[in-house]
Amino acid sequence: MTTLLSPIIQVCDAISGARPGARREVVEAYIQRLRDLENLALEYPGVSKSFAIQAGRELRVMVEADRVTDDQADALAITLASRIETEMTYPGQVRVTVIREKRAVGVAR
Repeated sequence: MTTLLSPIIQVCDAISGARPGARREVVEAYIQRLRDLENLALEYPGVSKSFAIQAGRELRVMVEADRVTDDQADALAITLASRIETEMTYPGQVRVTVIREKRAVGVAR
């Protein structure tokens, strides 16, 4: 380090390099990793949709309210998180959110 600006540049380079896909990851591999993350959740019964968001750092799973109970949704989130840990490679951590929604609509005329 010869100048005062050198450590600042080094920190900026480290932050920039930590972004997903910044250095060694090819776009196709990045997209495939996101698809694999989404398909992992779709393997479970009662899962209707899954979305890998925030560059694969979060997985949102939509389940059918009539097929999955609240307790099963909790267990599904834990199961998915452990499968991601054991079966996949990912930068940092992946947050798994299971969304179960029940809507009741009545119309009075």
